[in-house]
Amino acid sequence: MSNKHIDDVLIAVRRVIRATDLQSKHLVKKTGLTTPQLLILKAIQREPQLTLGELSRQISLSQATVTTIIDRLENRELIQRTRSSDDRRKVFINITQMGSDILNTAPPVLQEQFINQFNSLKEWEQSMILSSLQRVAEMMDAQHIDAAPILIVDPPTKGANN
Repeated sequence: MSNKHIDDVLIAVRRVIRATDLQSKHLVKKTGLTTPQLLILKAIQREPQLTLGELSRQISLSQATVTTIIDRLENRELIQRTRSSDDRRKVFINITQMGSDILNTAPPVLQEQFINQFNSLKEWEQSMILSSLQRVAEMMDAQHIDAAPILIVDPPTKGANN
């Protein structure tokens, strides 16, 4: 492979990282929320009465991470927790009107656009992309890094954690 190809690959990787970073900053600027916060709100809006465990599994983030995010969303009055009347140990999470209002005006998150375009590809194209990206992760010695299927970078602005 020539140096030109190496440069092109590194530029493509950098563009992916940069697109993710810019999208995260854009979401925070427009909504005051991070990508994980928006994804959690969307999941709660789609399926009311989720428990923390169900929500954690649905969006593929650890329960500890989801708890921290839920605490922040609750402090901003975007969600509310309610105890089950049948089983007091169960706590359901529901979106508030304020949370719904933010979602109604929020731009789409980068991964939604990616998922739509990826799903429109032929099976062989999807497999090729998956294989190539897995190889890139190995080449960057990143195959053992725990990662959720959420396109985010570290907090884009000060104070906008998770």
